[in-house]
This record gives sequence, C-alpha cells and structure tokens, in this order.
Amino acid sequence: MSEVKVNKISPRSGTGVQLGDSGDTFTLPSGGTLTVASGATINNQGTATNFGATGSASWTTTVKTHSPSSFTAVAGEGYFVNTTGGAVSVNLPAGTAGAVVAFKDYAGTFDTNALTLVQNGSDKIGGSALNKQLNTKGIAATLIFIDSTQGWLVTDDGLQSTAGAVPYSLEFLVVGGGGGGGSSRAGAGSGGGGAGGYRTSTQSVTTGNTITVTVGGGGTDKAHSQSQNGGDGTSSSVSGSEITDITSAGGGGGGYAVNSGQGSGGVAGGSGGGGGGSNSGTTGATGGAGNTPSTTPSQGNKGGDVTSGGGYGAGGGGSGGVGTNGSATGGGAGTSNSITGSAVTYAVGGDGASGSGTDGTDGRGNGGSGAGQENTSGTGGDGVVILSMPDASYSGTTTGSPTVATGVSGKTVLTFTGNGSYTT
Repeated sequence: MSEVKVNKISPRSGTGVQLGDSGDTFTLPSGGTLTVASGATINNQGTATNFGATGSASWTTTVKTHSPSSFTAVAGEGYFVNTTGGAVSVNLPAGTAGAVVAFKDYAGTFDTNALTLVQNGSDKIGGSALNKQLNTKGIAATLIFIDSTQGWLVTDDGLQSTAGAVPYSLEFLVVGGGGGGGSSRAGAGSGGGGAGGYRTSTQSVTTGNTITVTVGGGGTDKAHSQSQNGGDGTSSSVSGSEITDITSAGGGGGGYAVNSGQGSGGVAGGSGGGGGGSNSGTTGATGGAGNTPSTTPSQGNKGGDVTSGGGYGAGGGGSGGVGTNGSATGGGAGTSNSITGSAVTYAVGGDGASGSGTDGTDGRGNGGSGAGQENTSGTGGDGVVILSMPDASYSGTTTGSPTVATGVSGKTVLTFTGNGSYTT
C-alpha cells in the first residue's frame, strides 16, 4: 500500500479540493483527527459513516418562505420554513441510507399553512408512497432515510414548548368589597356592614398566561327610616388557565333598625353584617354569617348580634374577628398584610350605630358603619387585588392601569383598585 504524507492540502487553483472519485472510500484511522480551517466548508456529496453525524442536520439560516412556494431539500441540511404567506412544499432529496433532512415551523403557522413533504420518485415516507404534511403549530421534525421499505422516517418531532419557561412564585391578596350599614330609625341604630372576604395565595406560574383581575365594589349606604339592610359588597377575584382561581365574596349588609319589635338580622357574606337595633329595646337580631360561600381557610367572620336593649345595632364581622354584639360599636378586626412592603390592615368590619355613618375605606374592603337615629349609614369600602412577583419575572404586560411598584424587597407589586389583567 502506497502512502502520501503531507501537512496541508490546498487547491492548486480556485478554492475547491476534491477527494477521489465516485465510489471511492476514505478512512480516518482510530484515534485520528481531521481538522478543518476556520471559515472552510466540507461539502459532503457522498455518505458519511461512523462520524456520529447520521441523524443530525446542519441548519441553514436562510429562512424559506412562500415565495417561491416550493424548494428542494439537500441531504444533511435543516430548514426554517415560514408559511405566514401561504403553504410551502419541499421536494425531498433522493433517499440513501442514513441521509437526513430536518424542518422547523419558523413562525408557528404550520397549523394554518402546512409544509408538504413531496417524495422523490419511488422513495417512501413512513412506508407510504404518498406525500405527507407537517401541520402542527411550532413543530420541528427530523427525517432519516432508512431503506426502500420505510423510506423517510421521523426520528424526532419537537415543539418549541418543550423548552418550557422557568416557573416563578406569584403572591395574591384578594379582598372583596365591604358591605354597607343598614338604615336607622328614630331612637334606634343599625348594624354595621361586614368586611369583604379576605384571601391570600402563593402559586407557581410560567410566562405567557393571562390572569384576569376583578375588583369588587362596596355596598351602598341607606338613609334613615328606609327599613332596608345595607347594600352587599361585590366579590373580587383572580382567574386564569394556569392558576387555581381565587374569589373573595363581598361583605354582607348591616341589618336595619326598627321602632318596635326585633331589628333586622345582618346579611351573610365574606364577613356578615351586624344585626339592627330596636327602638323598643327588643333584642334578638342576629349577625349575618361570615365565610359565605365557604372557603378554606375562612375568608371572614360573623356579624355581631343584638343581645341587649338600648337601641344600638351590632358591628359587622371582619376578616380577623367577629363583629361586636349590640350596645357597643366595634366592627370585627381586620387582618394585617405586608405584601406591599409595609403592614396594612384589610377587611375591617363596620361599626354598629354611632351617630352619622362612616364609609368603609376603599382599597381595603372595610365595612361601612351603621347609623344612629335619623342618620344615613356608611357605604362599604371597595375591594382590592394585589399581585407580587420577583422583579426579574415581571413581564410589564397589564391592563386596567394598576399601580406598579418595583424594588419592594426585590419584588414588583401590582395593586388593582379596578378590573384589569396581568400576563405572566
């Protein structure tokens, strides 16, 4: 066997060097290394064996489009195909064992405008003599020619979603609108409104999902002598395809006062409204139930009952405690939360009758107070929804104009006082 030893092979003219003729075999011995100069290209027109390259393609960076609407693939190459402008057809190369081609949905439009694989002569695709389509959005498919029986076989078909987003923790505070105080009577006071339901949650989310935010309003107040319970607050919520939805109910309205007999009971809600007083001193008006509808853990407490004479209404329930029984004025305690970076108390129950009605604080879900004789009660405070996430994870995509605070101990805090959304 003759042997040629050189340190470098360069073209005599032009830029190309051909090794041998058709049918020749070149062998790189075990342990040998083939080094190609930077910027040089190896153009394989034959079959490469034992190089570990069978089953992989060299991807071209020129994107194929609908103009023209077809192209011919070269064995060993992968193509990004953009079918936004219309369907595209690719003519497969002549099949030789180990040949590989690959295709990727560039714009995520194969489900609308498919890529058609056109067979070469009698070469089959997956054992079939018919053309095939790639019509799954975002798909990447590698095909290898194995033999005349099966022809081109798909060895892997990956979707972009396989490279999943890194999840992050999203904290929620959801407070419903507070209930309004009930109407008063001469000499008798009404019950305070219950606080809006109070709920918190921490959930894992990934990018690209929309969370819909609904913020509940406070319940209406009532003028004296109307014989009406205070208006109920409305619920606040967060919902989305990736999270467990959270709904915090509105607070129940306070019970109205009467001249004689038993005052009206408070209304059930996230926290219940307090019972209404009686000018005749009759007791027995009960506070509305809290945690309605039921959640775990509880979102609020019961309103106070009228248990003694004097004409006073009872306090509405709060997220942190039951409303005070009649003959006193205290609404149920709220709950302190530092999601915004400082401690704030939310969902306080409205006081029982104490003269002029006092409105619940908006953005806290507090209940409105009841009213003393011939005064108008307080309206419930609007609810709030607050989201908190790591600064690095904040997408910046919102609707509804929430207040955005960044750098809160490394977190971004979104405060919604009206309806809107956040896209993770």
